[in-house]
Amino acid sequence: MKQAIQAALDAKGYKKLTPVQEAVMNPDLEGKDLLVSAQTGSGKTIGFGLAIASTLLGEANSFPQAGAPLALIIAPTRELALQVKRELTWLYAQAGAKVASCVGGMDMRDERRALARGAHIVVATPGRLRDHIDRGSIDLLDVRAVVLDEADEMLDLGFREELEFILEQVPEDRQTLLFSATVPKMIAQLAKNYQRDAIRVETKSKEKQHADITYRAMTVTDRDGENAVINTLRFYEAPNAIVFANTRAMVARLTTRLSNRGFQVVSLSGELSQSERTNALQAMRDGRARVCVATDVAARGIDLPNLDLVVHAELPNNHETLLHRSGRTGRAGRKGVSALIVTRKSRNKAERLLRFAKLDAEWSGAPSAEEVSTQDHARMFADPDWTVDITESETPLIESLLGTFSAEQVAAAYLRLYNSKHSAPEEISASDAKPTPRKDFGKSVWFSIEGGRDKNAEPRRLLPMLCKAGDLTKDDIGAIRINQSESYVQVLESSVAGFLAAVGPDMTLEEGAKLAQMNSDPVFDRGPARAPREGGDRKPYNKSKGPRKEHPGGGKFEKDNSDRPYRGKSSDDRPTYDKPKSEKFGDNKGKKPAGGAKRGKSTPPTDWNDDAAPRFKKPKSSAKFSKPKPGGDAAPRRKAMADGALSEAKPARAQKGPPPPKGKSNSKKNKARAAAAKGKSGK
Repeated sequence: MKQAIQAALDAKGYKKLTPVQEAVMNPDLEGKDLLVSAQTGSGKTIGFGLAIASTLLGEANSFPQAGAPLALIIAPTRELALQVKRELTWLYAQAGAKVASCVGGMDMRDERRALARGAHIVVATPGRLRDHIDRGSIDLLDVRAVVLDEADEMLDLGFREELEFILEQVPEDRQTLLFSATVPKMIAQLAKNYQRDAIRVETKSKEKQHADITYRAMTVTDRDGENAVINTLRFYEAPNAIVFANTRAMVARLTTRLSNRGFQVVSLSGELSQSERTNALQAMRDGRARVCVATDVAARGIDLPNLDLVVHAELPNNHETLLHRSGRTGRAGRKGVSALIVTRKSRNKAERLLRFAKLDAEWSGAPSAEEVSTQDHARMFADPDWTVDITESETPLIESLLGTFSAEQVAAAYLRLYNSKHSAPEEISASDAKPTPRKDFGKSVWFSIEGGRDKNAEPRRLLPMLCKAGDLTKDDIGAIRINQSESYVQVLESSVAGFLAAVGPDMTLEEGAKLAQMNSDPVFDRGPARAPREGGDRKPYNKSKGPRKEHPGGGKFEKDNSDRPYRGKSSDDRPTYDKPKSEKFGDNKGKKPAGGAKRGKSTPPTDWNDDAAPRFKKPKSSAKFSKPKPGGDAAPRRKAMADGALSEAKPARAQKGPPPPKGKSNSKKNKARAAAAKGKSGK
């Protein structure tokens, strides 16, 4: 390892490398293409920083003057790219490296100026890097190493085309490293196309995945989901916590709710600008905020100090997202808690996510207000201020307080002051934890009730009737079975005496139904057998439409199509149809009907339905509908349309007057009619 790199690790307090970091530092892998898969929180960022050090520095211990970039690091999201830049900056600080970033949402002019001044390492997102390549503001001819961080996420986000374009712009003799939590088929294909004899490096922890994370599934009622988030944050009082939601709207809602309750909270979602997202994460790192409400944009790669708690206010859509969300805590040997808020509607989804992720969760209810108060008291007594020696400057004020107030008053004032710094917990309704299988009903006695399916008997009707008449609860009644003419009910043996006493000696229920105690278990039928179908295996006819017509000769009935038009293959065999004559316009024989004006190849129907509404082109002006027809008081065209007069529904220009006899030129007569109409109207 280079001396400058080792010095940076010592200054940062690294005493031992993680398994993935040790694996990539193997001397046999120096300068080789690597396909590395490791679980979330395993230190992959420092791992590929160490892996490319020898390729970038060679025999030297420091970088020369910055020019065209020597290394290219590509990450899927802006936050991850900026985090990688920050990690590599301190790792290569003593080697004199200049690290630049090219991420979406930042000022592109500032990035271009930084690239023009020179950079040894460039950390970028795929879309913004391609923009710089297209604009010619970055030179990739000197690149010696390319790292694709979270490659599977970049492909999931649809950056395959951008990645292939970028990899084609860098020299072929580069070192290419692909780091990914998983290696699906698409990643393997990308490695095959753009790596040279890549060596697969897979590091698995000796313990199960996320061994440093405690999973808790908290069951709550549907209305207590947000209250459970508040109580969970208060119960653990983690230095830093992330609350995940699925939508931007839910992020905004939770942020407002937590802010109103006194939490130091920031939000992180796709609707925020890059500067707002950067400031939010910086506030978490500086301690100005302790809770971050985020969408899945923060589910990968984000590493916050002292992040001990992850709360899933809304369950993710798949188990991989659950792992990446939870992986924000329990990193690099730290312990963490991942709490799933599970409502009654989402219980099955939660169990499925945990099963697919191969995780074991502790099922319980959300922390109650009493449990939160108990934790507060324990933290108060564990405060280190109780054990700190009293200073000389504090002594006069302490004596003054004890001389003025009693010890009880001082303790009460301290307690009130302590409680004022913390948000009050919420009251949460009791909710069942993980469901347990129902116990055996126990010894029971069967009773028969007169009337079954023939009397429309149903369990939902029998249950309240039995409880009312026999002074029972639903827990005293077991199975209810309905036969054709009789029903059976199972009553707990310890409740039989009271049941019989309440029913009375006549053993009669409501509506005169007779009740009888049985000496043995009843025999249940499966309902009446279906009547055999008529005509073999055909489907039964619809009773509302009457029985099917049967063919005189037996067998399958064929519908009589004699009244339908002949549809031969040859157009010469097809009969012609005449449009009915119009009362006003005469014979329209041979013309295409209005309803089929746009169906050039369709066959006209057999007969015309005068009540059918025809299709009309929208007139250019409504004035054509109000213009009087020749002849005075004739109804306008719109009236004709409303009355369903198909023969009168002609375009407006055809209603100037009756058409000329068929087969004769009408140009001169049309002009004459138009002139006569103009003279009568006085226009």
